[in-house]
Amino acid sequence: MIGDEVVAATRLEWTERGDRVLGRAATEFLVGRRHGWAGTVAARDIVSAANFNQEFDITWGDGRGKILNNGELLTLSLDKFSGSGFQSKNEYLFGKIDMQLKLVPGNSAGTVTAYYLRSQGEAWDEIDFEFLGNLSGQPYTLHTNVYQHGKGDKEQQFHLWFDPTKDFHTYSVLWNPKSIIFSVDETPIREFKNLESIGVPFLKNNPLRIHSSLWNADQWATRGGLIKTDWTQAPFTASYRNFKADACVWSSGKPSCTKTSPPEGNWFLQELDLAAQQKLKLVQKNNMIYNYCTDTKRFPQGLPRECTQIGKKKKKKRISGEEGEDIDGEEANRKKKEKKKRSSTKREQIDRRRRRRKEEEEIAKMEKRSMAKEQIGRRKREIGGEREEIDSE
Repeated sequence: MIGDEVVAATRLEWTERGDRVLGRAATEFLVGRRHGWAGTVAARDIVSAANFNQEFDITWGDGRGKILNNGELLTLSLDKFSGSGFQSKNEYLFGKIDMQLKLVPGNSAGTVTAYYLRSQGEAWDEIDFEFLGNLSGQPYTLHTNVYQHGKGDKEQQFHLWFDPTKDFHTYSVLWNPKSIIFSVDETPIREFKNLESIGVPFLKNNPLRIHSSLWNADQWATRGGLIKTDWTQAPFTASYRNFKADACVWSSGKPSCTKTSPPEGNWFLQELDLAAQQKLKLVQKNNMIYNYCTDTKRFPQGLPRECTQIGKKKKKKRISGEEGEDIDGEEANRKKKEKKKRSSTKREQIDRRRRRRKEEEEIAKMEKRSMAKEQIGRRKREIGGEREEIDSE
C-alpha cells in the first residue's frame, strides 16, 4: 500500500473502440494529492491467453494475415507477391510478454518470421526475435537484437535444441528496469542488463508495441543470401496462439505502473536466480552461434562497453532464493578463503626457498674465504721454509 489515502478498486475495462473486454480485470489505485498523482493509475494489466481479435490488428498483407478459431489462433502467410504482419493495440512500458509460435515448415530458406517490440519514431527502441529460415532438415537460426535510440549492432544468434516447425513453443521477453531477458519455453537464452551506470543506454522511457511479420529476405537471411526463396513451396505460413502479457500498459502519456506504484507479482524486479543463470550459461555454451561481444574483427577499436563488463562483477554476489536467503554468499566466501590460504602457503614456500638459497650462498662465500685464507697461510709457510733453506746455505 502506498499510504492511508490509497483505495483499491477493480473495474472492467473498455477498449478505445468501445468493445467490452470480457474476463479482463485490473487492480487500480487512487492516490492522494500528496503523491503527485491525479485520477487513477492501474497497477497492472494482465492478459491471460488473450483473444487476438481484442488485442491485435492485422496491419498489412491484403488478407494474408488471418485471425481464426474465434480469436484463439492467428496465422501469417507469405507468397511471391507479399508477406503479412500484425501489431498490438496496446503499447507497453515494461512487462512479461509470452507468445507461442509454430514456424514455417519444410524449405523455409529466404524467409524471416519477425516477432518484436518497437517504439515509434526515428530514434526507436526495439527488442527483437527473428527466425531465419533454412533448407529442409537444416536448423532455423534464432536472431536476437536490442536497439537503443535507433542503434542496434547487439546481435546474438542461436540454433534451437528442437524443431520449431513441429509444434508451438513459447518465446518470451521479460523487460523490467533491471534487464531484458529473452527466453524460449521458460529457458533464458540471453540477458541484456541495465548498465546505465557505465554509460550504456537502456530501454526505459519509450513505450513499445508488439509487432510480428513474415516476409522475404533472401538477399541475406539464409547463408548470407546464397540460398534463395523457393517460391514453388509458397505460401509459407507461421502460426501464433496463447499470447499473454503481464505488463504496464501505456495510456494517456504514462504507464499503468511505476516504481512507487509497482505491479503485482515479481516480474517488475525479477532477476535471474542461480538455477536460471546456469541454464543461460548452458544454452550459450551449446547453442549460441554468434555473439557480438566476442567479434573483435567487427569492433577493431574495442568491444562495446556492455561487453567489457562480462565477468568483471565481484564473485560474491547476493542472489535471493524463494525465501530471500543468500544462497551463494557463503560458498563464495569459502572459496575466497581457500584461495587466500593457498596463496599464503605458496608465498611462504617461496620465501623459505629464497632464505635457504641466500643462506647457502653465504655459507659458500664463507667457505670460499676460509679456503682462501688456508691457501694463503700454506703458501706463506712454504715461502718461509724456502727462505730458511736459502739462509742456511
